[in-house]
Amino acid sequence: MAFRRYRALPQGEVTVEEFTAWLGQFDGDGDRRISREELQRALWSLNLWFAWWKARVGVRAADANRTGAVEVGRLFAFAQSQLHVKIAQLGSSY
Repeated sequence: MAFRRYRALPQGEVTVEEFTAWLGQFDGDGDRRISREELQRALWSLNLWFAWWKARVGVRAADANRTGAVEVGRLFAFAQSQLHVKIAQLGSSY
């Protein structure tokens, strides 16, 4: 099994583009949608406790049509509330 090195989430306030780029590196199938497993991998990269649970909560909250995967833009509220990420210019873009 090969280990892949991921870029870290920038510290402090991040832009929408930075957050999207950071989360996009975990999109294994390239469909621009994040599954629970992909979000779990992203949370593991942050060394968060209970990453599996937070990924489950995040996808459930953002997955309006219950497909099991969400668009990156729908995870902004989850990132702000659960990960305490400050995303700049969020009100005007999304």
